[in-house]
Amino acid sequence: MKLSAPIYKLKQSAKARSKSLGIPLHRALDEVANSEGYATWSLLAAQYAKHEHVLRLERACTPGALILVGARPGHGKTKLCLELAARALDSGSSSALFSFELRAVEVAERLANFGVKPSKLGHNFVFDDSDGICAESIIGRLADALPGTLVIVDYLQLLDQRRANPTLQEQVESLRLFARERQLTFVMISQVHKRFEDRPHDIPTREDVRLPNPLDLDLFDELWFLHEGRLEREPTRA
Repeated sequence: MKLSAPIYKLKQSAKARSKSLGIPLHRALDEVANSEGYATWSLLAAQYAKHEHVLRLERACTPGALILVGARPGHGKTKLCLELAARALDSGSSSALFSFELRAVEVAERLANFGVKPSKLGHNFVFDDSDGICAESIIGRLADALPGTLVIVDYLQLLDQRRANPTLQEQVESLRLFARERQLTFVMISQVHKRFEDRPHDIPTREDVRLPNPLDLDLFDELWFLHEGRLEREPTRA
């Protein structure tokens, strides 16, 4: 999202316009939004908020970090992480996506919506949608990954679906160690239990992460939760 000036400057401009022309502030805000290519100020502000989400998450993606992004279905966690991958590719960095849900054509289309040209999906991008995704297979596919590579796992709980695999705790421990040794950034998309919707707070917390089997969430360096347009970071207990 590119604006001609920071959003607070645009708002100041609208206030000055409202005062100088004697028009309501909401009209002045919409006129400023029009000049930026948006039909209304509310649309501009909504897009800006979404853009801020990816920038905040991107700042957390330091080499060696293990990050969880959780939300209920339909709240944009996969879209947010795909935009994160798109930004990495656009900057010339490498990225990888291990997904139980998406297929190659769909991923290419969704990345294209973020401006990623097909030529960027070459050696800089690893995609795996096999049924056997687990920590061991991820580590094997990333044997030659460069430091700083962004790795997205879509999603955490499905690492635990095969009884033949090690426990989820063991797999996440392996990925944490691998991330640190190779200086890769892992972002793991997570389900949030439906019981969250009956809880009094308005954004999920670690207690709402759906875990069919035990997992110490303090293995993660960052816990981020998305709900109804809000993105919040919950500090780990370590």
